[in-house]
Amino acid sequence: MKRHTLKRLYSTTALVTAAVLSATPGALAQTETETETAEAAASEVIVITGSRIRRSVSSTPAPVSEIDAQSIQDRGYLTAADALNDIPSMAPQLNQADGSGNSSGSGQQYPSLFGLGSGRTLSLVNGRRFVTTSSGLGDAQVDANIIPTGLIERVEIVQGGGAAVYGSDAIAGVVNYILVDDFEGLEIDLQYGDSWEYNDYAQPSIRLTGGTNFAEDRGNVAFNVEWSDTPSLQFADRPRSNLARLTQGNPLDTGPDDGIPSVREVIPAHFWNFNTNGVIYSTPAPPPNFLARLNGSPIQFGANGDVIAYDPGNILGIPFAEGGDGFRYSDLAGLRTGVERFAANVIGHYDVSPTTRLTAEVMYSSTEAEERPQGVSRTVLNSAASGSGPIMFTVNNPFLTDNAIASLTQVNPGFAVGAPMWMSKHFDGQLFPEDKQTHTTDTWRALLGAEGEFAFGQRDFYWTVSGAYASVEGEIRSWGAHNAHFNNALNAVRNGADGIVCAINADADTTNDDPSCAPLNPFGFGNISAEAQNYVSVRTGEDFSNTQFDFLATLGSTLFDLPAGPIDYVLAYEHRYEDATFTPMEANRLGLVGTGNQVSAEEGDYKTDELSVEVLAPLAGGDFTLPFVQELEFSGSFRYVDNSITDAETVWGAGLRWRISDDLMVRASRSRNFRAPTLTQLFAPTSVSLGSSGIDPCDADRINSGPNPAIRRANCEAEWAANPNYGDLATFQNPAENFSLTYITSGGNRDLKNEVSDTWTYGFVFEPSFIPGLTLTVDRIEIDLTDGLSAFTNEEFMATCYDSADQPADICAAFTRLAAPDGTSPAGTVVAGRSTTVNAGEIRYEGEVYYAQYEMPLDSWFTSFDPGQLSLGLQATHTSLLTTSATGSTFIRTDGTDDQPEWVGRFDAIWTRGPLRMTYQAYYLDEVLAAPGANIENNPNPVLESNITHDISGQYQLTDDLSLRAGVINFTDEEPSYPSLSYGDILGRRWFVGANYRF
Repeated sequence: MKRHTLKRLYSTTALVTAAVLSATPGALAQTETETETAEAAASEVIVITGSRIRRSVSSTPAPVSEIDAQSIQDRGYLTAADALNDIPSMAPQLNQADGSGNSSGSGQQYPSLFGLGSGRTLSLVNGRRFVTTSSGLGDAQVDANIIPTGLIERVEIVQGGGAAVYGSDAIAGVVNYILVDDFEGLEIDLQYGDSWEYNDYAQPSIRLTGGTNFAEDRGNVAFNVEWSDTPSLQFADRPRSNLARLTQGNPLDTGPDDGIPSVREVIPAHFWNFNTNGVIYSTPAPPPNFLARLNGSPIQFGANGDVIAYDPGNILGIPFAEGGDGFRYSDLAGLRTGVERFAANVIGHYDVSPTTRLTAEVMYSSTEAEERPQGVSRTVLNSAASGSGPIMFTVNNPFLTDNAIASLTQVNPGFAVGAPMWMSKHFDGQLFPEDKQTHTTDTWRALLGAEGEFAFGQRDFYWTVSGAYASVEGEIRSWGAHNAHFNNALNAVRNGADGIVCAINADADTTNDDPSCAPLNPFGFGNISAEAQNYVSVRTGEDFSNTQFDFLATLGSTLFDLPAGPIDYVLAYEHRYEDATFTPMEANRLGLVGTGNQVSAEEGDYKTDELSVEVLAPLAGGDFTLPFVQELEFSGSFRYVDNSITDAETVWGAGLRWRISDDLMVRASRSRNFRAPTLTQLFAPTSVSLGSSGIDPCDADRINSGPNPAIRRANCEAEWAANPNYGDLATFQNPAENFSLTYITSGGNRDLKNEVSDTWTYGFVFEPSFIPGLTLTVDRIEIDLTDGLSAFTNEEFMATCYDSADQPADICAAFTRLAAPDGTSPAGTVVAGRSTTVNAGEIRYEGEVYYAQYEMPLDSWFTSFDPGQLSLGLQATHTSLLTTSATGSTFIRTDGTDDQPEWVGRFDAIWTRGPLRMTYQAYYLDEVLAAPGANIENNPNPVLESNITHDISGQYQLTDDLSLRAGVINFTDEEPSYPSLSYGDILGRRWFVGANYRF
């Protein structure tokens, strides 16, 4: 009976997954020594992602991709998120606004396979679950920014399922960050980069990694400390985003079949009804005929508070205009969220005996993200804090200049004797100390484990046991206007000493005094005093925490021998406890800001007990072969999950691997996977905020779009017929699309149940002996998901309502339209909506992943000199179907759109010769539709052209200890495909330089 040593069993040698399994170009170049190591690794018995059974790296039935440490250095990636974004099967997570008025996000970046959503890709660290780092109405996600790049040995990505092995969330696949466990020496790595043309995207980073062996090499401890910083960007910082483009109804359109788009581009788009100085109205309503006019011209306040002419531009309806002096559409939110990250890690092991090892991991990370958000958390639109109407003022306001009083009296003589006028204003950072929202997250995790092997009877056993505790403490902070204070500060008067004070402080009756009140000058730009700013501003946001305890024990051995070898198995038990808390800040709890809604603190917890078993049965191979069957191997897995707050679930997986010859291997897998609702999806606190309604399907520029335009139009026409006050559907524009007019109620949904998917993968690995060095893999992936957990915004509720042939009553009841004009908004405006998670029908995905690698034998072509080594690699993802239905009847296909292109590909070339290493990468995005159902009738730019970006880099080993590197990202300065901001690289050409010194 053969006993394996720990050194062999727990070896963390460089996998040949790229060469044998998935041919990942990230690990293309190999020296002769590395090739020998890889060949040795092919026979190594280790644990690979997707299974807990020790096996050779070529024996997995599902496709696995890999990112190695060398590719991270080649490409100058600062974070694991950067590396994942370059995998074709991953939907890039960019922390970037899309141009619809929404903000650029929290700064956290989560892997998302096949466009199925980040909550359906499970993240592991060293094969174990990790605590959720996200907050709010979201999935169980792990921010890739917190992973220490200096300790990454490789990242393995299982594409398609995995829940039977790892539990909930492994629907689309699994990302496993594998950290080094045997580091010796001290290494410092420095890098700096910036944008080439604009010099506004500085990215410094520093990493310090050290480690040592001890106890006669029986133990090793390593540490890593790293920091990096990526700046935020505004829309004005890049030409494409600064276009301020949107679409509006096209007056030239004559019908649905005339070849003329129903909408036209508006560049630059402005909100004509407000700006940062203050647009003046004679009546408190937004229609253009209520604009105050002087000598026939609309008027506004100038920056100094005087009244000057106002150009509203070419008014296109409410609230947009083409050009003019109104607030520029592109200034609503920031383009990119900036992220500063810090991570400190210690990892170690100690061999108590030749067959027992103790392991430990301690991780700390801190990230702070900064964005410029859109909405009332940052500004006050048209109102005294809540955004419900223009600001009224009279001649008695002491901040009015003499010029303003004289001009306004000409407009309305009654103004001189107290008649009111109104102003519509966007304070755009004037009102608060800072014009930003921050997201800060601190993550702690500690793990203790043991692993080993023993013999009992006639069997060898291997086992692991580990316990991990992790805690996430986060906070979201922004500034809001204290409603009562804002109204107090606006109501300014002169006191007996001819000074300007708040009216509540002018009366002798001190019962109404607020000693801290400071009067606020709303007229013009930049005229608000620091005292008034401090008085009206209040911190808003929430604190959140997520904690996780995870205990895992596994036991593996063999059952009995078949002619081709023994049947391997692993039994596993996992206990997991998680809780989450949400604690709104005082201003939110008391309802002092925004709509005045009081937000309650919430908390929830759950636990799971999970049992699983895996088996691996060699049906043929070794001394037992059949014609055309060198090896035939079956694998199976089963998992039972008992969750304390949702339904119990059973999931399973089965796989077959058939090696026909030395050149060809065929593989297939079938699995049932699931995802349980998270604590945030179940228990996120209920709150009401004023914001955008999202895209309205019944707008004149949307009604002929969607998965089935005829159904959408018929549903909208039926509603308009039942509500004549809504007006003419042919010209209807919902101002709440891009204007904060909708009260959105968001929160958890305690009625959620598990979503379940069935997954097929099948494909082949081809290594032709007649072309040495070539490896090709092709795998088909099919996922059919039901009861999908989907975070429905108000926009999704509206789209599902109007795009469903049989309109679901509960979906359509989630939003409310204004029945009649209210003096601020026209009838039909969406004034109330919902944002929550629902079990939304079905999702179907079908596609393939392709990998090819060729180690070109240059030395056989050039014998007179050393030509070096050249490795070529190609990986691509083809999506033939991605369709979603919230009702199970009407499906929306997003394959072939910018959400999920039909083809995404990446080509790599790596040339090494001596101390020099040169790399080239091309990233390709296929030609796609701009949106589902886009055509020339409903979109002036229905097709986004294909997009390709090019990167080059080089590394030189100056001495044995010192290497230098440099690279240019997007060196052709390719913009995103017009008019998109994200289908391609909006950052433009960038460069980086770095140095690595190892003592």
